[in-house]
Amino acid sequence: MTLPLADVRIVAVEQFGAGPWGTLQLADLGAEIVKIEDPAAAGDVGRYVPPFQEGEDSLFFETFNRGKKSVSLDLRHPEATGVLHDLVRASDGVYSNLRGDQPRKLGLTYEQLRDVNPRVVCCSLSGFGMTGPRAGEGGYDYMMQGLAGWQSLTGDPDGPPTKSGLSLVDLSGGYASAIAMLAGIWRARRDGVGCDCDVSLFETALHELMYIGPWAATHGYVPPRRKGSAHPTIVPFQNFEAADGWFVVGAAKQKFWERVCEVIGRPELNEDERFATMAARNQHRDVLVPILEDAFRVRPVDEWVDALVAAGVPASRINTVEEALVDPQTLAREDVVEHDHPALGRVRTIRTPLRLADGDGASLERPAVRGPRRGEHTAEVLVETCGYTPERVRELAAAGVFGEVGVP
Repeated sequence: MTLPLADVRIVAVEQFGAGPWGTLQLADLGAEIVKIEDPAAAGDVGRYVPPFQEGEDSLFFETFNRGKKSVSLDLRHPEATGVLHDLVRASDGVYSNLRGDQPRKLGLTYEQLRDVNPRVVCCSLSGFGMTGPRAGEGGYDYMMQGLAGWQSLTGDPDGPPTKSGLSLVDLSGGYASAIAMLAGIWRARRDGVGCDCDVSLFETALHELMYIGPWAATHGYVPPRRKGSAHPTIVPFQNFEAADGWFVVGAAKQKFWERVCEVIGRPELNEDERFATMAARNQHRDVLVPILEDAFRVRPVDEWVDALVAAGVPASRINTVEEALVDPQTLAREDVVEHDHPALGRVRTIRTPLRLADGDGASLERPAVRGPRRGEHTAEVLVETCGYTPERVRELAAAGVFGEVGVP
């Protein structure tokens, strides 16, 4: 079996969440990710994020770095540039997630590497991009959710600005940078010329304002926060409380609304001119939503969900994380996979959603594998990829190019 990206090699100067998430998508599809870890910082900071952390390994790090190779390399060392260039000659791309001013300082831009490899694609994922007044600033997901307006849209109407429960800007920035990297590599293989990719978390968050961005930019309209995590304009499309818990109803089409009326035993609501159209329901949501809330409180979650789904209305229970991991759909699709780790033991993690299959239906994704120990592949990569002799590797190690990490 040949994985889709089996002939792609990326040198990744990355750490923490967003960047490693981007290259993880490529690794899951078979790309060789040569992860450069800074020995002066004891490697990727993600190795030390609690809980479930043991020495230089953690479940946090494992989540973002399975299937990658780790090379310990001090890019500030005088002899490290030659090592980096030898890696670049044998690679399709150089990926980094640093401050926007750092790629140039470390020699990671296309202008600086084009003479080494004219086809190399240099992708930078940073907080604010490689230009502009904030290029030299660091940026994290929580900040971007605030700066791009997300927090002003999230939470209860009377509550404070609220971030998402997950680092969605980091994850989205990772996906965006992976797409940019693949587009650059495709172009380089077609035209023989590499490029820079300049992706920022801030602009990813701005882009994901979706229709709300054009609403605000064109008409100055920003929807208020709604009770029940409701959709800004479609009613009913929100959380409702049942007799024993919460569930979601998504009546995003007129036919769904009509079926909701039948399921709750209130067909006359559809005949009421205040609720007859999508625009009318939005205009009169303050009247309609309390009616629906009263109706949904009288039966358990599972009864409502079963009835609505049977009627063809999108609806689902609101799971805890633990419940989501054992949901029948999760189990049927084998979404939780396992691998062994020398320090962390048996690790259960989430399978990639990028499901490719060959003509016979065989999966084209990498099986569940562990993340690398710090510097584990330094000698292997330099010998097998760059053609170094073991003696040369030992010379570089003695010179401190790899830091204090022992080289196998």
